[in-house]
Amino acid sequence: MSDPVTHADIQLIQKILPHRYPFLLVDKVRDIDGTTSAVGIKNVTMNEPHFQGHFPGTPIMPGVTIVEAMAQTAAVMVGATMGLTDGNLLIYFMSIDGCKFRRKVIPGDVLEMKVETLRGKPGGKVWRFKGRAEVDGEMAAEAEFMAMMDVQS
Repeated sequence: MSDPVTHADIQLIQKILPHRYPFLLVDKVRDIDGTTSAVGIKNVTMNEPHFQGHFPGTPIMPGVTIVEAMAQTAAVMVGATMGLTDGNLLIYFMSIDGCKFRRKVIPGDVLEMKVETLRGKPGGKVWRFKGRAEVDGEMAAEAEFMAMMDVQS
């Protein structure tokens, strides 16, 4: 029996998620505790395409991409724990609830997405998560979200 996966580097993330540049929004995932919780890391850089128009002269990471980064972290947590590294995992948002934004995220920030599973089990399709995105320990965003994990054969 192999040791449980506790972290995912970019190579493993790309084996789990179908997302690619410019929509791959998590650089690594650490502290993976099975399908219970994990922490995703996003290094925010000025060369990301959304900063060209959001907002010129005052670059701010769009809130929707912060929520997407939390969801990608949750998907990596589940995919890594369940060994879904064959590129056949598709993830679809089903709902986003209680979403709040409290701090701007700008180039140079390190965004930490702390996610925990509220409902879901290996083999199940519908999962519910709680996510909190932070910069330097300060909350940038939080939300609860549901996703459908669809494993393609």
